[in-house]
Amino acid sequence: MTQPTTSGVRVGEEVEPSRGSVSPEGRQVTPLTGLVTIESDLQKADNSTGVVTATGNVRILYPDRGVVATARQAQYFSKEGRVVLSGDVDIIQDNGNSLRAERIVYLVERERIIADPAEGQQVIIRYYLNSPVGAGMGAFDGQKPPRP
Repeated sequence: MTQPTTSGVRVGEEVEPSRGSVSPEGRQVTPLTGLVTIESDLQKADNSTGVVTATGNVRILYPDRGVVATARQAQYFSKEGRVVLSGDVDIIQDNGNSLRAERIVYLVERERIIADPAEGQQVIIRYYLNSPVGAGMGAFDGQKPPRP
């Protein structure tokens, strides 16, 4: 079995909260920051297209948001601010929220998730309704649910 490779990828750019940044369309955005670790059997980066591809036993750790994601393949399209996870995708947060699908597209600047099921299956989301919705992966906010 091949040893997995690990890389640290910074998502967005670090800016002072009061300044923010401006998207190519001229919209004010607040980029996500923090270290994201990607573990996989193989990783490739194409500097001309800005695409990073990880394949085989992909595991993504985003401790600032309490997120762990697994998939067969992950691609980060840096120029578009888009992450595509495919093949038995599982996303789990420390607070117990989880998402399972065949393919997930995460739009980084908009903090929006689009999930597609495998043929004949459904997307499964487990979400604690008492959790406040805020920053993070869409409804996945990185907050722990309140204790009963």
